[in-house]
Amino acid sequence: MNSRLASAVGLTRSFLVYYGVPFRIRALCRAYAQFLGPGDLAFDIGAHVGNRVLAWLRLGARVVAVEPQPSCVRLLNRLYGRNPRVTIDPRAVSAAPGPVTLHLSARHPTLTTVSDRWVDRASAVAGFSHVRWDQTVSVPACTVDDLIARYGMPRFIKVDVEGHEDQVLASLSEPVDSLSFEVLTADLAVADRCITHLERLCTYRYQFSAGESLRFDPSGWVDATAMRAALRSLPSSVTSGDVYACRVDQRRKPGT
Repeated sequence: MNSRLASAVGLTRSFLVYYGVPFRIRALCRAYAQFLGPGDLAFDIGAHVGNRVLAWLRLGARVVAVEPQPSCVRLLNRLYGRNPRVTIDPRAVSAAPGPVTLHLSARHPTLTTVSDRWVDRASAVAGFSHVRWDQTVSVPACTVDDLIARYGMPRFIKVDVEGHEDQVLASLSEPVDSLSFEVLTADLAVADRCITHLERLCTYRYQFSAGESLRFDPSGWVDATAMRAALRSLPSSVTSGDVYACRVDQRRKPGT
């Protein structure tokens, strides 16, 4: 299979996975309703095919979809390019502005990354050992602060950039009300650096949701120390998930 066909197949697979199950968008709406409401601004950093964009639009939010993969940008423009509440920013996000190298997986576009470290470590992870990053492309990168300067302060930020989350959050210099970042359990040092940086900005409370389950721990939100401990005690069957963080002083009380 040539690279162009493999890329088309991979993108189609992603589209069907994220849009083809009717209840998935409803579940996303339920999960994010505790963070976003009408008129709120959200940044989707690593928007991929835009399923979060659709859920946030249904909640009445305004969305900046940040996605550097050319094939995904084309799809996002087809889906949301004419929606006045969506801005598509075709850049990567990193600790500093400038060009970065994007490692593309044609068959698995959700696993595209700018992290050389993650590409090196992934082969040792059962859930990712079959993935091959078979192309590279240079793309422009900005910082989270750049996005805030251009679009305004968001109510919520989602960061899903395959092992580069710490570098994205390192470029945020002021606290936001709530956010999430992806965790790859093969490299918990990245998550630890994310939490450390957030705690420098202000005090947060945290929750973890395994995989794409969108399920939160019913025991409630915990502090940074407890979140670090919880991540290190995850069973080996959990290879990824998302940490959610809410400021303790924000007006909107986080759900459970």
